Amino acid sequence: MSLLLLLQTKGRMTARALADELEVSVRTIYRDVESLHAAGVPLYGDAGPQGGYQLLDGYRTKLTGLTEQEAESLFLAGLPGPAADLGFGEAVSAAQLKLMAALPSPMRDKAERMATRFHLDAPAWYYDPERSPLLEPVADAVWRERLLEVTYRRWQAPEEVTRVLRPLGLVLKAGRWYLVALGASRISTYRVSQIQAATVLDEPFTRPAGFDLAAHWAASLEDFQARQHTGEAVIRLSPRGWESFSSHVLPVVAKAAEESAVHEGGRVRVTIPIESIGHATGMVLRMGGEAEVLAPDELRERVTAVVRELAAIYLSQVGPQLHTGGGGDP
Repeated sequence: MSLLLLLQTKGRMTARALADELEVSVRTIYRDVESLHAAGVPLYGDAGPQGGYQLLDGYRTKLTGLTEQEAESLFLAGLPGPAADLGFGEAVSAAQLKLMAALPSPMRDKAERMATRFHLDAPAWYYDPERSPLLEPVADAVWRERLLEVTYRRWQAPEEVTRVLRPLGLVLKAGRWYLVALGASRISTYRVSQIQAATVLDEPFTRPAGFDLAAHWAASLEDFQARQHTGEAVIRLSPRGWESFSSHVLPVVAKAAEESAVHEGGRVRVTIPIESIGHATGMVLRMGGEAEVLAPDELRERVTAVVRELAAIYLSQVGPQLHTGGGGDP
């Protein structure tokens, strides 16, 4: 079944390519091809450098090869929302209807139950999905491999720039769409909501050989986190602070704390990466008295200064009330 679906999806493939894809021997491919012939599947092969196995044009297998778990998982893909953003909402709905109709009755019942009991909501808490009015033309350029001219708003001067990009792919991350595109010299990431104007040009482009969108995105996130943390801090946490620490920080910081944790008489000393002194100050203050900065001195001094400023503000308000408040002795 896997061999059949591969040929149905990719077209002509050699026995070696099929064996590599399915992680079996070439002999196994020959045996399975004979089994498909015996089952009446219109599959033929050509010899030579340009040869390979191919299904007769127009032949399509039914979805009877899906396991129950595979069929159920299709209804957890979370596609309707993002697909609607890209202009494919109706197509996805139609595909789900066709899939549902093709499933055997017991499997169809389970798939329907799965769809009514689980729902994927990608955006993080307290963040609404961003509006990206120009997502459709951007997606069109990605799909048709056409050059894309954009006017982009960024955070550094000049704030608006116009560039011609080779759009390689779109990524949906926490309710926000990002365009991965090749510019004049390197591949960069652009937040789609920050694109002010987009024109799909008639000129096609060639994608970089071997480019893998998922692998590139994973590497970009790792590089971003590495560049984001430019220093280290040593913090001592109370038992309660240690228990809740991971909920206050990014996963990479929580992992560093876990790996460096030293237990000292009920408290825990950790060494963590920090973006900047200012950012780390906010993180420590959010934890109140559950965290104490041990190093660097600059961070400890900054936290101390902020605490003194807060104390001065609140004490200045409390003092007059103690002297003038009515109702009882202070």
